[in-house]
Amino acid sequence: MRVAVTGTPGTGKTSATEAFERGVADAFVGDGVDEVDDSEVIHLNDHVGTDRLYTGVDESRESLIADLDGIEAWLDERENAEDRKEAETLLVESHLAHLLPADRVVVLRCHPEELTRRLSERGVKKSKASENAESEALDTVLSEAVSRHGTESVYEVDTIDRTPTEVGEAIAAVVAGERAPSAGTVSYLEYFE
Repeated sequence: MRVAVTGTPGTGKTSATEAFERGVADAFVGDGVDEVDDSEVIHLNDHVGTDRLYTGVDESRESLIADLDGIEAWLDERENAEDRKEAETLLVESHLAHLLPADRVVVLRCHPEELTRRLSERGVKKSKASENAESEALDTVLSEAVSRHGTESVYEVDTIDRTPTEVGEAIAAVVAGERAPSAGTVSYLEYFE
């Protein structure tokens, strides 16, 4: 099974999946749930540059242009590699993960004002932080995930007032099949008022 963990930059994807990797999944689900115990996490953004999974550079955004076809082939090759550890579930974490084939998609959400604060603390330019905040308020990633995967495969998780460990637990619940699909449960449209 492949699970995409996605969301606008700043929603907490990396922190939550790192908590998941540290064993939050085992502690949350308990004994006997192989789907969580046998999970491998790929932090996709770490590989786009190092494994040359891009087609060029967007100078205005100061970012690489991801090669989605190349990434998909790279993931398939990685899943099928003989020397790869056997994992029942492959968790792919990235703001692009929802654009790739997946059985389940976890979309992390964050209030746009908090998102702007988080991105500013990282040193992200004000214009880019504002663009991401507007994207979050407009449900851009969620809409793309639902369009590609359908509401029955999308799980929305609001990260406001939750620690990375708690968000990791929510991801573990999705992986274990303990959480129902929930696309459309979070709204930040008041951000534009």
